[in-house]
Amino acid sequence: MSNSKQITDPTSYKAIWNLAWPQILMMMFHFLIGFVDVWVAGQINSNVQAALGMISQTFLFFLVIAIAIGNGCVAGISQSIGAGLHKRAARYIGLVVLLGLTCGLIISGLGLCGRHIFLGILQTPEDIYSIALYFLKIYLLILPVYYLFVISNAVFRAKMMVFVPMRSIAIVALVNAIADLGFGLGWFGFPEFGYKGVAWATLISVSGGTIYNFWVLVGKGILVKNSFAPWRWMRSALPYLIKVAAPAGGTQVLWHTGYIVLFAIVASLPYNAVEALAGLAAGMRIESLLFLPAFAFNMTASILIGHFLGAGNKGEAKRVGLRILGTACGLMSIVAIGFWPFIEPMAKFLAPEAGVTIQAAVYLKYNIISIPFTVASMTLGGIMTGAGATIYNFWIYSSASWFVRLPVAYILGHLVFKDAEGVYIAMLVSQVFQSTTMFYIFMHRDWYRFSMIKRKNATAPAA
Repeated sequence: MSNSKQITDPTSYKAIWNLAWPQILMMMFHFLIGFVDVWVAGQINSNVQAALGMISQTFLFFLVIAIAIGNGCVAGISQSIGAGLHKRAARYIGLVVLLGLTCGLIISGLGLCGRHIFLGILQTPEDIYSIALYFLKIYLLILPVYYLFVISNAVFRAKMMVFVPMRSIAIVALVNAIADLGFGLGWFGFPEFGYKGVAWATLISVSGGTIYNFWVLVGKGILVKNSFAPWRWMRSALPYLIKVAAPAGGTQVLWHTGYIVLFAIVASLPYNAVEALAGLAAGMRIESLLFLPAFAFNMTASILIGHFLGAGNKGEAKRVGLRILGTACGLMSIVAIGFWPFIEPMAKFLAPEAGVTIQAAVYLKYNIISIPFTVASMTLGGIMTGAGATIYNFWIYSSASWFVRLPVAYILGHLVFKDAEGVYIAMLVSQVFQSTTMFYIFMHRDWYRFSMIKRKNATAPAA
């Protein structure tokens, strides 16, 4: 299906689905990468699994800027293509590649210099300190390449070339699995290096995916010498990129720190705190599978909205936004209904201890009820990203987390119910608040103004 057909037929479910399904597969490969890492680490020993889990989760903070640049990349490039300004789109590609590499190198260097301080802040237990330090060191070494991987995938999504990132993440998943099992456990006749093999599997696999991406970028003539514009142009282009990327990065930081505080609230509950903490972790792992398609619709929304607004079609942007929103919420609600009878069996499978099983099941019940609201807010967040209106995501997501979810979780969890059920109710309440507020903004506010429509002399550089 051609790109032009996708853009000129905003009411087509086919156009949405043809962009969404490769990204659903892409998110499944992401899930498999983490699953294999955790499984192999567990086969080595519990210390390795604990160290890997801690570093993998906190490593997201090091990727915040890459994700933020990726959001700016999708908005700038998709809007430029929609406006027919292909030279400007090409220059944005060169700009985000240079910016990503520079930021990756700087953060990698700072992280390596302060890695002991970072582990101290995390209160890393002595039993796993040396293992965690090794994982952190390897992950920081690969960080510049990881930045290029994330940003190049965003470039392909902005250009509607969604099969390329799907293939690259498939390469990463396959290489990572082989290297994990081979170098981590000594399978396939490989030398067994234990946890060091698991760390190097990440380095090798991400490098492979990044090499593939740049092979396509260069081979297809997407990234060429002329993509790297003069400094005068980059200086005029940076403000819009930062305007989109800065709120996106701030959203990621506040959202992740909000989850850390939520874990602290659960860990300090008056009753059954340990079981609740284990149930929360198990429930979140099961729930993550359900939200993989929602992430795909988030990315699909950002792509299509950027193209429509770049072409100056506000009405069609809103129309296709509603179509994506209805499709995402409808499909995921059907999935939630189908999953409901399997809540307790799934909870028992992943958390076999009776007390933890109960906690995981309660978590899943409330969060599956919230699926229509969660999917709606995720899809609407993608719409705002495509429009460059990430400031709305920042304020609404952050407010939902810090001014609704966390206070209500403490009040219901510690003072009213005095167990984790109060926390899970708070999560549902915050998702209702978040989605309804986002929908109000989408329907009644001028979120289009953040795009580069008719602003080539103001907020966007000329081609």
